[in-house]
Amino acid sequence: MKILVTGGAGYIGSHTVAQLCADGYEVAVLDNLYTSCEESIVRLRKITGKDIPLHKADIRVQENVRKVLRDEKIEAIIHFAAYSLVGESMTNPLKYYENNLYGTKQLLEAMIEEKVNKIVFSSTAATYGEPKSIPILETDETNPTNPYGETKLSMEKMFKWTASAHGVRFVSLRYFNACGAHESGTIGEAHNPETHLIPIILQAAAGVRKSISVYGADYPTRDGTCVRDYIHVSDLAKAHVAAVKYLLDGGKSDIFNLGTETGTTVKEVIDAAEKITGKDIKVLYGGRRAGDPAVLTASNKKAREILGWKPEKTMDDIISSAWKWHSKNPYGYKK
Repeated sequence: MKILVTGGAGYIGSHTVAQLCADGYEVAVLDNLYTSCEESIVRLRKITGKDIPLHKADIRVQENVRKVLRDEKIEAIIHFAAYSLVGESMTNPLKYYENNLYGTKQLLEAMIEEKVNKIVFSSTAATYGEPKSIPILETDETNPTNPYGETKLSMEKMFKWTASAHGVRFVSLRYFNACGAHESGTIGEAHNPETHLIPIILQAAAGVRKSISVYGADYPTRDGTCVRDYIHVSDLAKAHVAAVKYLLDGGKSDIFNLGTETGTTVKEVIDAAEKITGKDIKVLYGGRRAGDPAVLTASNKKAREILGWKPEKTMDDIISSAWKWHSKNPYGYKK
């Protein structure tokens, strides 16, 4: 039974490939390598001991996808291939509509033609926008505040109506902050430019940057800084594999939040990083950013009950694994 992972050379995709291999699945990867690196697949082959095929192709070219589905005899797909920078989506929204929406349309048409009818979609809790209650439930209103979240929500709706018309079954997974790295320290988070909090903190600890900026220390939270839901990438990988198994076992189309429900403050993340790295991290505190809610956390009740999934890794686990990766690879996959 072979699973195709689109965007499988990227951060969460590569960790999901590792988990699929660990659980005994055959895996193929389709990635255009625009925002990822072939080196991650090279390292995955060493970690897993498996000759993972990498198809360097773009999902926007439908024949590329159809050929891979045919040649690899794919049973199900996990779909990560999408642009995901919120700030960039605000300044260049059409790039996100063209890649995320048109690419997914081409992928779905290829699936229909090649009779592949199961897909797990890496969505985002940004589909909710600014929530009215915490923790966020799957039944809460969806009102994205940026084109990235809007395109992800539109992709979910595309799956819904395609499922209705063509019998494709899907699972959409909504989550906030993926973080941490593989336990081996061989693959991890590598973005350019880096915009995520934990890599930025660890870059400061490693001396790659002089300081970090924290926006707002006067929020109504336990220490004044924002609370966010941080999920270890290995826990997210397990959720995607659980969702594939759910579909392969006959599960119906559904949407699940992946969260801790409690979250961690920015200051707590910094404190954990200082404790684990043994480094002093210089923090520059500034004013709040417009549109930053005090608390964003997601429920995991539905995922626990139906997928049998819950996050297992602590913030210390997240920082320890990320530090192991960043210490060995301060500039990502660059040699």
